[in-house]
Amino acid sequence: MQSPTQDINQLTDHLFRHEAGKMVAIITRIFGLPNIEMAEDVVQEAFAQAVKDWRLQIPTNPSGWLMQTAKNKTIDIIRRERHKEKFAEENALLLKSEYTAAYTVENLFMPNEIKDSQLRMIFACCHPALDERDQIALTLKTCSGFSVDEISVALISNPETIKKRIQRTKQHITEHNLQFNIPLGNELKNRLDIVLHCIYLLFNEGYNSGHKDDLIRKDLCEEAMRLALMLTENEITNQPKCAALIALMSLLSSRFGSRLDENGEIVLLVDQNRSKWDLALINFGLDYLNKASSGEELSEYHLEAAIVAEHTLAPSFAETNWSRILDIYDLLMTVSPSPMVRLNRAIVIGKMKGHQVALHEINSIPEIEKLKNTHYLFAAIAADMYSQVGNSSEAINHFKKAIELTKSSVEKKLLMKKMRAVE
Repeated sequence: MQSPTQDINQLTDHLFRHEAGKMVAIITRIFGLPNIEMAEDVVQEAFAQAVKDWRLQIPTNPSGWLMQTAKNKTIDIIRRERHKEKFAEENALLLKSEYTAAYTVENLFMPNEIKDSQLRMIFACCHPALDERDQIALTLKTCSGFSVDEISVALISNPETIKKRIQRTKQHITEHNLQFNIPLGNELKNRLDIVLHCIYLLFNEGYNSGHKDDLIRKDLCEEAMRLALMLTENEITNQPKCAALIALMSLLSSRFGSRLDENGEIVLLVDQNRSKWDLALINFGLDYLNKASSGEELSEYHLEAAIVAEHTLAPSFAETNWSRILDIYDLLMTVSPSPMVRLNRAIVIGKMKGHQVALHEINSIPEIEKLKNTHYLFAAIAADMYSQVGNSSEAINHFKKAIELTKSSVEKKLLMKKMRAVE
């Protein structure tokens, strides 16, 4: 049985994931992007006060309580600092008067303005003046409440590097007085691509979590889908590739109920009980894939969603249309010829032409030796292929490397089980 303190800590951790990004976005819109750290401090103070005050009684609406507390703290800072601090230009005059400042803050905490502020925050984090890796790190930290450790896993980096990236990015924002707005025209396309990439990274961290004990973190997947849906609710950012990403994430999420067995062990796609797949999410995803068909752009999200749709619509694993999937992968190679795409394409080739051909395809991937020594999935797939062609020693070596590279205890267990079978 957990203590009340543990219950409160769990609740505030959950709320931080879902509410902190909204709160930081609203307050940053008021204070201005160069004052983003001041906004983060207000949010941290609100959560610290919640941990303290909720020991007596948890409010009936915890999210509303946090929003109101952050709002009050924001108004207090404006009253104290309005003649010292340089706040956001669009709000500068309104914040000079105590009456208009309170009205402005109250207005910006309204639901429609919260969504607008979140969109502004996403695009601010993905400003072209920032390095792409810095953009992604800041987006995950600021918009979605990721910890430094979680970002380091998502970006295949280390916590110290990520911490430096975020600090360097905030310093650049302050020094160059970057604006808190949604871009238009040609600038929107490039920024939107980065935003979608960030959202997909967030989803992947939830779908194949780097967390030691949790292979699936539904809260992260739900957050990614929430951010993507938010893009489709704005007429400026509602583009077909946004719908394609929603389709991709929905179809993948439909498998949650079949990916782990009753003992918490991984169930591979070939063995999954498809009756456990979420039909509502499948229909939702297919609906958004249909919506994504408008327009002329063919993005990587369209093609990846089409591949997942082929798997989803197959009555069984044995009836999968591998030829159709390979055609889509060939097209995806022209749009996004990444090592991961090449790896997945090689697996499909193995289903059609045999594991020896697949192994040749894998070993033809540029920098494959480095990838097999730094990324567990490349090592694990290579191990599977070597075991299938009867090369036990290479299979065992790669299984050992994959076990060393993954932090997930669930994945380690599956890999060790496979390795023992080879031994």
